[in-house]
Amino acid sequence: MSTTPAVADVVSNVWKLLTERGAQVRQGDVLAVLESMKMEIPVHAPVGGRVVEVPVVEGQIVQEGDTLVLIETD
Repeated sequence: MSTTPAVADVVSNVWKLLTERGAQVRQGDVLAVLESMKMEIPVHAPVGGRVVEVPVVEGQIVQEGDTLVLIETD
């Protein structure tokens, strides 16, 4: 098994989390929505698998490259 992160593309605010630890996700599912400069930016699952960690909370400021969701794949 390996893990793959879904990361922030820009410095932004975590506006909404749409997944949680233990959830099954498919590639392309929206995991979170970021807000930057009044724009909403969806974060999609790069792979399918099981969410093993969500190291951010709604309202948190994240930097470009920060891990938002960690997905375990087979």
